[in-house]
Amino acid sequence: MNVIRDAQALRWHNDLSPLPRGREYAKDSLDFQASLRSAAEGDGMEVVYRRCCGLDVHKQTVVACLLLLDEAGRKTKKKREFGTFSDDLRRLMLWLFSNHVTHVAMESTGVYWKPVWNVLEDKFTILLVNPQHMKALPGRKTDQKDSEWIAELLQHGLLRASFIPAREIRELRDLTRLRVHLKQEVNRVRNRVHRILEDANIKVSCVVSDLFGVSGRAMLEAIVRGKTDPGWLADYARGTLRLKKDELTRAFQGHIGEHHRFVVGELLAELAFLEGRIGGWRRRSNGGSRRTPTCSKDCAPFPAWSALRRGR
Repeated sequence: MNVIRDAQALRWHNDLSPLPRGREYAKDSLDFQASLRSAAEGDGMEVVYRRCCGLDVHKQTVVACLLLLDEAGRKTKKKREFGTFSDDLRRLMLWLFSNHVTHVAMESTGVYWKPVWNVLEDKFTILLVNPQHMKALPGRKTDQKDSEWIAELLQHGLLRASFIPAREIRELRDLTRLRVHLKQEVNRVRNRVHRILEDANIKVSCVVSDLFGVSGRAMLEAIVRGKTDPGWLADYARGTLRLKKDELTRAFQGHIGEHHRFVVGELLAELAFLEGRIGGWRRRSNGGSRRTPTCSKDCAPFPAWSALRRGR
């Protein structure tokens, strides 16, 4: 009797308590899939796009499923598999043209969607959708089933497209990510230089705020050339850093060996290479910004800061 009472209390508690997010999403997904299947069988759901295609994109293959609806209401389904080489993607484009497709949808699978997008971008209305929004129907999962499910969702207008910026903005994003990567590499090399100097008991970083400024680089290059006298190394200080010459002399009283000079030289060469790449990135981004529709046109009506100051 107590077991029955406890079971009833547990069911009552579960009915009143909200489902966890994962279970709630799974329940909504199953209910949505069942309603879509029943509506499609009974023609109870509105068809938004009469000629659409769902693509399931992989590294080496693209599975396409067409759902066509003519004026008489007859439904046609076509499936075909293509490769991912450029000529294969052009055949996919021609196949879609021959069937008068207007809308195409695909999942954002890693970076494999990008070649397909680049080929079809200007020819069709394309929707790139988060895979979490398109769960396959329960049962055995195949590529054909995935592409068919995408096409069905697209046909009824149930897909939410992700934002894909223009090609110029995407290229500018790539340049920005490259700059971040190069900056991280520069910081990594600089940190290694600091560790090598600490290994040699060179405490110059305690005196010099920027070891890779004009004075710091001159000192490091002198160390690489074989200079070991602390007084000589301190003489490379420039500007206000010369006021700390005595502290610099004490900081250079370490144990610099051939190994330390070699490693610091290699790291300085790598640092110069990375800084040269950053300079090339800067020239490229400045040249690309003239072609990129940035905010310069929209910001033109706003007066300059000097004009605002004069108007005060």
